[in-house]
Amino acid sequence: MYRKVIVSLAEKGLQGVALDLPGMGFADRPVDFLYTWSGLAEWLEKALNAAKIEKFHLCVHDIGGPIGFELIRRIPDRIQSLTTLNTIVKVNGFKKPWIMQPFEWWKLGELSVKAMDTFLSVPLMRFKGVMSTPTNPELRAYGELLRLNDDGAAFLKIMRSFETTAEFEDKIVKALEARKFPAQIVYGKFDSELSPVPFADNLCQVLKLGGYFQVPGRHFLQEDCWDEIANHIFELHRAMADRTPS
Repeated sequence: MYRKVIVSLAEKGLQGVALDLPGMGFADRPVDFLYTWSGLAEWLEKALNAAKIEKFHLCVHDIGGPIGFELIRRIPDRIQSLTTLNTIVKVNGFKKPWIMQPFEWWKLGELSVKAMDTFLSVPLMRFKGVMSTPTNPELRAYGELLRLNDDGAAFLKIMRSFETTAEFEDKIVKALEARKFPAQIVYGKFDSELSPVPFADNLCQVLKLGGYFQVPGRHFLQEDCWDEIANHIFELHRAMADRTPS
């Protein structure tokens, strides 16, 4: 998903690193892994340690938002800035959009994952996920990667393990409110599932920002607006560098 963003960041002199979380992409899918947001955040911290990535600018999207916010709670001093894309922060009682709900249900979830690995995924992605840029084979890859090696079993565990509790929301909100690094919101304005109202507005409230940047993308805005995303990350990085005493 971030393949284009990483290239654009490199052109601006920044090194982008995108990690496939367990159960996603080309990552392993261990049966006994804790596929909750907290479990994935714990894994991410260990992965950063193993890669010897000490300080970094964090960019989060979709369920990567709550996972990243939990990471901020764990290691706040290692994060230099935060860029949030289309994601959620008011997770208490969050109801999945209709397009995600079938994954919650036994049997129907397994059938839905299989359908994502067929030609049906292309019109669905174009209707809800992307604008016009990605090719049909690129969109088919999303469904193929969901089922890679385990028929989507790990992905379904992730979909069925959302921590939509008041306790989880309280701890990530407190972590964001206590942060000492700058943050910004870059939002795909045509996202009909995690729409700007209320989701971008919720982010503004928690991050104490007066507004956010809108780009002409749907939910997977990295596919159509990669350069805009990279530009905003770069500009935030440059603004911080300009404020740092030489």
